[in-house]
Amino acid sequence: MGIRLLAFGIAFVAGCLCTAVLCGLVGPAPDGGAGSLLHAGAARALPDGLTPDETNSIQVFAQTSRSAVFVINKTLARDAFTWNIQEVPQGAGTGFVWDTSGHIVTNYHVVQRGRSFSVILSDQSKWEAEFVGTAPDKDIAVLRIRAPVDKLVPITAGSSRDLRVGQKVLAIGNPFGLDQTLTVGVVSALGREIKSLADRTIRDVIQMDAAINPGNSGGPLLDSQGRLIGVNTAISSPTGASVGIGFAVPVDTVKAVVPMLIQYGKFKRPSLGADVIPDSWAQQLGIDGVILRTVPPDSAAAKAGLRGTARNALGKVEIGDIIVAIDGQRVKSLDDLLNALEKRKVGDTVKLRYLRNDKELETSAVLQDLPED
Repeated sequence: MGIRLLAFGIAFVAGCLCTAVLCGLVGPAPDGGAGSLLHAGAARALPDGLTPDETNSIQVFAQTSRSAVFVINKTLARDAFTWNIQEVPQGAGTGFVWDTSGHIVTNYHVVQRGRSFSVILSDQSKWEAEFVGTAPDKDIAVLRIRAPVDKLVPITAGSSRDLRVGQKVLAIGNPFGLDQTLTVGVVSALGREIKSLADRTIRDVIQMDAAINPGNSGGPLLDSQGRLIGVNTAISSPTGASVGIGFAVPVDTVKAVVPMLIQYGKFKRPSLGADVIPDSWAQQLGIDGVILRTVPPDSAAAKAGLRGTARNALGKVEIGDIIVAIDGQRVKSLDDLLNALEKRKVGDTVKLRYLRNDKELETSAVLQDLPED
């Protein structure tokens, strides 16, 4: 049973959009339509006889639904009849308002390969969005719209650190283009791991049973107080539709990544400053650990006395130092190494255990900024 990301694909036939999202069958409701009734209804007095749980769900939706947005990813395509190049939607997902500066958070896989982007707010106003930055390793992206402040309702970020299995969760999104859809469930498990499109492991993922489907990607996962606790990202399903096993990137990860994307356009992590040999090569050599390939002279790794892979005087390749642990945490792959480094800050000193000529040695390194590409 595979893990499926939840961006909603949009197909074209002979230049006509063949999806309900933009043909008016489903999707963002026009003014006065179903989407508007949701917000109008939320302001009315609640009917008698509701359970406390129903009342809570209604209140959370009323409180947070204006923060959820519809994200459209556009690319260039040639019209089948005229052969003219035009900009067309290629996918869609969900996002949410991060701040009053107009930053919108969504999944990386929602905006991947997009040429331009549009964002539809809960009042159905449509805004062109600027690309700000992405963190493919974490499946997080940030866009920005230039909407008036009175149209922007930032979500309230909570914490994922103290979540408990069985806790109520609510998801708001646009499954199959059906905007402003609310589903409710519980935290099914914590500490799950899923792979990002960058083939990096996303750790501490929240598993929940609130129904999420294609189009929910990038949408907010909320607690019973209406606080953001995760970003809905993927499902485990044999069919591609929800079977009650959904996954969300935890908000503590989001809070660490988004400010960097806004400031730098990318996720900056502390580094040893060395280049490494691919895991597949290490596996072929039967090595559990990260082999250093090149160690620049001024890098943190060089200052710690580490060596890279090189040829000796006879032209034979001598494998570089093999990092096997950081601060006592076992390192078997580049993924392990990067996840260990992400828990530290630039300037932190870490203890490294490494192999050289089949001998296990130790050293300390002061972490540096990740070198620019």
